[in-house]
Amino acid sequence: MTKHDDSSPEKPAAMPLATPPPTAPPAVGVDIDNQAPSTSGGGVSVILRRWKREDFLKRGSLALRGLALLFSLLSFIVAVSNKHGDGENFTEYEEYRYLLVIAILSTLYAGGQALRQVNELPTGKHLFRPRTASMVDFFGDEIMAYLLISATSAAIPLTNWMREEADNIFTDSSASAISMAFLAFVALALSAIISGYKLSNQSSF
Repeated sequence: MTKHDDSSPEKPAAMPLATPPPTAPPAVGVDIDNQAPSTSGGGVSVILRRWKREDFLKRGSLALRGLALLFSLLSFIVAVSNKHGDGENFTEYEEYRYLLVIAILSTLYAGGQALRQVNELPTGKHLFRPRTASMVDFFGDEIMAYLLISATSAAIPLTNWMREEADNIFTDSSASAISMAFLAFVALALSAIISGYKLSNQSSF
């Protein structure tokens, strides 16, 4: 009788289980659960600040054009009514006629721009595309501001010369018309700065 070997076959050695690499602990002070909401909240706040800034610029530009309209209209009214006999009529002098024409153009321009902005603010509907409107605003403000300062520069020497001869109601009214035109220039020059800022921001996107 064959003698069986009591020794059982050896079991294969168990393979060691691969342990996952240790994960780094979260950085101190970082809220993992709130990372996504904080990022989106920051984006919303940036958008809100931008909207507020754009609304402030629109209202500021409207206010400046309203002032330009007021000063240009006053300059026109004072110039037209400045008639006091021979040699003391505003329209008899080329420099004053130039100032009168520019005051009329400035009144029409500032009035048209202010009316357009008043219609756009409550409705949000634009007559032109935003970039086209910004270019019209910028170049329009620049041109009218240049014409106003050119007209006042031409009229000031004539008024000073007349005041050396005689300082009367005619020269005082002429000086008032020139002052109103200069204030209109200041308002449109500041409006041109705002228009240039808006145009540069649109060009950067």
